Amino acid sequence: MPCLAIAHLITVHIGIMYGFIHLNQRYILKQEPTTKELPTDLRNKTVEQLRSLRDLDMDEISLGTESGDDWTLDRVHKGYHAEGIIEQCAKLDEAGIRYWHTFLNGVAGRSHSREHAIISAKVFSQTNPMLVGAGGLTLFPGTPLLEEAERGEFDPLSEAEMLEELLLFVENLSCDCHFTTHHTVGGYNLSGPDFLARKDAIVAALRHQIAHGDLDRMGRIRASKRSL
Repeated sequence: MPCLAIAHLITVHIGIMYGFIHLNQRYILKQEPTTKELPTDLRNKTVEQLRSLRDLDMDEISLGTESGDDWTLDRVHKGYHAEGIIEQCAKLDEAGIRYWHTFLNGVAGRSHSREHAIISAKVFSQTNPMLVGAGGLTLFPGTPLLEEAERGEFDPLSEAEMLEELLLFVENLSCDCHFTTHHTVGGYNLSGPDFLARKDAIVAALRHQIAHGDLDRMGRIRASKRSL
């Protein structure tokens, strides 16, 4: 069944949430609702309230975590820390709601890349996500990070460094989940279920790409992007 994706639904009053989902089920699209949230959006919701949403078929949440490293989270003004990610995911686990994590490859810059990769993987591994997705940072015109990079206040990663950071993240990730990324390396699609069973193959593919891939071409593709 198709999904109805809604951003930050959980932040509204619980009664409004219930009403919207009921209307969707009875009169509008009759699609399974899913919502895109931040860990901060879950703070004022109890496990019982979350269970009520699950009972209305809202049983998947996409968490825009981006990092599990406190320094990086502060750097990009996310408004939460690793402890909050773990606490709110525990509530979702108890409520029986599945969730996704996102790792934003490159967002910490060169100076904090290693910490961003390793700590994020270790924090995510303390939770039970159904999916972990890795997306690569692109500096679009008009965005704060591009402006900071132009002023020398942000040190973006090269394509090789992006892959090295992703490799570190994968090496330190230990939760079994569906793993997805936009990277296709050496003809091998890194995305798929059963991450732990495929982990060694993903690591090998990333190492091969770092050593032998056409990184200049990858850089030109990223530079040519103007939107997501």
